[in-house]
Amino acid sequence: MNAVELEETEKGGGAAAAAAAAVTLEELRKKMTDFARERDWEQYHSPRNLLLALVGEVGELSEIFQWKGEVPKGLPGWEERETEHLGEELADVLLYLVRLSDMCGVDLGKAALRKIELNARKYPAGPGCRPSKKGANCSDDAHDSHDYRGDVVTATRADETKQEHC
Repeated sequence: MNAVELEETEKGGGAAAAAAAAVTLEELRKKMTDFARERDWEQYHSPRNLLLALVGEVGELSEIFQWKGEVPKGLPGWEERETEHLGEELADVLLYLVRLSDMCGVDLGKAALRKIELNARKYPAGPGCRPSKKGANCSDDAHDSHDYRGDVVTATRADETKQEHC
């Protein structure tokens, strides 16, 4: 199935639309592989080229928000065509990311789940959590030295010292 057939299937509604909404990363990976193969684009899909294409798409995504100021959840007040355009650019970013991970031999789903686990250990939930510029500092006994210029920040705890870039 090519991109046009997929789009027509999704517009048809019903079970096809529901199936499209539940697509897995593996299904996307296979569709992108087939899509590139059918067009003889594999020769151009080096990790470097895919990364640069991904960065370009992130730029296009950024343009949508560039002059809107802070945008609330749910995008109230946005026109349907703006939301549709946003979906297209988000999809471009996702598809390039899936293709890049495939070309690098990285299982994106497993990598994402592992990263969530690492972040859960690094930023444990609890009553001591408070938002900060970098993320969450979740310790009552943490003493943070904040430098908002992006320099190294040292957070000292009773049991460890860690450095992070803000």
